[in-house]
Amino acid sequence: MTTDVRVSFGDSLRSASDCLLIGVFDGEEDMNELLQACNRSLNNGLEVIIKAGELSGNTSNFTLLHTFGGVTPDRLLFCGLGDKELISLSLLRDIFSSALRRARGACSGSVSIAANSFVGPQITENDVVECAAESSQTGLYRYERFKSVPSTKNIKLLDLVVSGSATEKTMNDAMSRGISVGNSVNIARDLANAPPNFMTPTELSNAASGVARETGAHIEIIEREEMAKLGMGALIGVSQGSTEPPKFIVLRYEGDQNNPDNSIALLGKGITFDSGGLDLKSASGMRTMKGDMAGGAAVIGAMKAISDIRPTLNVVGIVPATENMPGGGAQRPGDVVSTMDGTTLEIDNTDAEGRLVLADAVCYARSLGITKIVDVATLTGAVRAALGQQCIGAFGNDSSFTEKVIAAGSEVGERIWELPTYDEYANQYDSDIADIKNTGGAAAGAIIGAMIIGRFAGDASWVHLDIAATSLTNVTKGDRVKGATGSGVRTLISLCELLSS
Repeated sequence: MTTDVRVSFGDSLRSASDCLLIGVFDGEEDMNELLQACNRSLNNGLEVIIKAGELSGNTSNFTLLHTFGGVTPDRLLFCGLGDKELISLSLLRDIFSSALRRARGACSGSVSIAANSFVGPQITENDVVECAAESSQTGLYRYERFKSVPSTKNIKLLDLVVSGSATEKTMNDAMSRGISVGNSVNIARDLANAPPNFMTPTELSNAASGVARETGAHIEIIEREEMAKLGMGALIGVSQGSTEPPKFIVLRYEGDQNNPDNSIALLGKGITFDSGGLDLKSASGMRTMKGDMAGGAAVIGAMKAISDIRPTLNVVGIVPATENMPGGGAQRPGDVVSTMDGTTLEIDNTDAEGRLVLADAVCYARSLGITKIVDVATLTGAVRAALGQQCIGAFGNDSSFTEKVIAAGSEVGERIWELPTYDEYANQYDSDIADIKNTGGAAAGAIIGAMIIGRFAGDASWVHLDIAATSLTNVTKGDRVKGATGSGVRTLISLCELLSS
């Protein structure tokens, strides 16, 4: 169930909601004007709680208080924000997400937020409205498509109560943007959480078509026959073991039609289930492989928000979609395939398939004349060994462009760390019988996978984002809800806005 969000002006203590969220900075427990007003309305009851140490401004400390008619909201939920100088957009999203789930758990069907109480030196009321609106989508997310009995506890309405100094248009624009970004993250989550017998390449292309219909973006679905004519031998090779036909999805948003040079291609790996092929994964290794299309899901989700926000930029979203299965027609270790640009590739390991489908995707983007390319993929387990689950791994061939991608991620709270792509690494994927092979041994696995993709970028500025460690979480904490995370969506949206400006 989705939550309706609105902006209103006035006294938050008079908002007719089941629960009012109030921000409390560390050290301001007894100075906050809103807290003082609450205390007066509650016959000094709040003062007792503060003195007892039950209400604190420590980060993510939540205190729920029933008002018993002292103020209009039935409950007050005080949210610890930590040091006022350190509050950030990503921390604010985490706090709002946790607080909204806490309110939902307390059977609050309607929630209001005293927006001004969350404002800090680096955070405006506009930021608060956008973050809260976004968190109402991402923090309250649940994947219940296959639940016979869906959850009954839902927040139906979120009321963002802002100060009289704000303009209605400014606040509504911020709210709309937050909802759009949050919905886009959830689109990616829905796609990656879906069971693989439902989320086939065909269904993924249908989802992309749905985004195109909703936003007015142009879509083209290239079928296997056309792929063969274009020379996409690497993608076709991966698809050979599956009974599901591959799809090459191309979404286009044209924000600067008269300036084709002002364009970027966003590529997403779309392996809807990865068994490993004939180099079969272990049983435990397959358990999460329905999410091997999380990069493609991120691109489709991002294209929804990009079409909504309308940056002055042409954006092409490309998702090569297929299963990687060990059927009778599956490609074998030792096979040689040709990519769209004629490069011959020896298949050293059929479980290194993401770089194969993305090689053809990069070639296709270059054939369109695009000179800025970002690909997003759950490419390697090696990136988890290198960086853990705390950040996305980045690899690029243009330091200036890579810095922009990292900055775009930082702006929206997605941490990205660049790894090297030294020329010497290329020796590891030399082939005796073809131009290159698709693996390079055990060492530097994440780097080798990225560099094989980057080899096809030519003189285009290219960045690879490996989200294998960040695309899935086993716990619900802050903005991240157990399951698919939508990793990369916010960065892609932020990057397009950055390039537009």
